Amino acid sequence: MVDIKQATANDLEAITEIYNEAILKTVATFDTETKTIEQQRKWFENHSSKNPILVAEENGVIFGFASLSKYSNRCAYSDTAEISLYIMEEFQGKGIGKKLMKAIIDEGEKVGLHAVIARITDGNEKSIHLHKSVGFEHIGTMKEVGFKFDKRLDVCLMQKVYSKT
Repeated sequence: MVDIKQATANDLEAITEIYNEAILKTVATFDTETKTIEQQRKWFENHSSKNPILVAEENGVIFGFASLSKYSNRCAYSDTAEISLYIMEEFQGKGIGKKLMKAIIDEGEKVGLHAVIARITDGNEKSIHLHKSVGFEHIGTMKEVGFKFDKRLDVCLMQKVYSKT
């Protein structure tokens, strides 16, 4: 059975492995060079209680993570976060991403976020569909803002607003 839990510093090795797989094989991230555990530790430490990180695990093996990262250092954005979700390739297509996505969205609401932004490489229909399924709406497209694997890439912007107040 898949368990979703708050990430701890002990999970950094698995988180780094998962993220590095995405860097090397996908356009889900625009990072082009793999990360060290120390680099990921700095990323981890930049997450506060208002910016949670969750991991998906089964039998002690972590194979996915989701995070709500600070959207901007400007104070007016303090109630907005950017969502990230990564699942190891061999575990994709089993509903784990949706379970993890729902859990991180619920955490965002619990900590008082107002809006969550997603940046998804245009053409990643699975991710776009997943985000729509938990209440995200398409709000625009940034044209040719990324360059990876010898291609110029557009980015679809999606947003979820928890309440209209």
